Amino acid sequence: MDEEAQAIAARLVRRLKEFDFKLTVAESCTGGLLTSILTDIAGASQWFEQSWVTYSNESKTNELNVEPELLASKGAVNATVAIQMAEGARVKANADFSISITGIAGPKNDDSNKPIGLVFVGIATKHWANAESMQMGGNRHENKRSFVQFALRTAIDCWDKAKVRKKEAVEKEAQEQEELARETALKEAEKEKRMQEASKNAPWQDESWKDPDGDPLDGVEWKK
Repeated sequence: MDEEAQAIAARLVRRLKEFDFKLTVAESCTGGLLTSILTDIAGASQWFEQSWVTYSNESKTNELNVEPELLASKGAVNATVAIQMAEGARVKANADFSISITGIAGPKNDDSNKPIGLVFVGIATKHWANAESMQMGGNRHENKRSFVQFALRTAIDCWDKAKVRKKEAVEKEAQEQEELARETALKEAEKEKRMQEASKNAPWQDESWKDPDGDPLDGVEWKK
């Protein structure tokens, strides 16, 4: 058991449970290791939906709707593929939060010009998606463990940053509403002031309209 990865996973799970979020995972080079770490946590059925191990390019397309043209032109290890994997998994599982991993664990890079130890992690929610990369240095087993830890840390980092952005957006909206209410109140006060001044300066103020013999017209006095 990777105790460090378990500790990081527990931190992520606390965030998911706070908002009753469901998690899904799409893995390539880690072969289900991230899923294993997550589902080792007791009570995982409350927040874990399902996962995919899409090792081949064909499985990434068939299972997660990754664009085949993208895979053919740029390979499987890049930010866009990571995001498409995460988004494809999220949509298929109808989850709130998803994590994907695509990288080159070694010991060979299968004719790719990308270095061994390169990994991209994709994070997707219903409102945004992001991808981060890291270069690791180790053997195949070490790289897979490092990839999983990096994925968990990336998920937490993206979560926390999104929470800050949401808080800032709420505060900004509240400030804008407050400024709008203040401006409206000032405009109403100015309007009332102008009306009072106009009424005070009107030439017919407190005067009565009467007919030539001094009687009010039709027996009615017209006053403001």
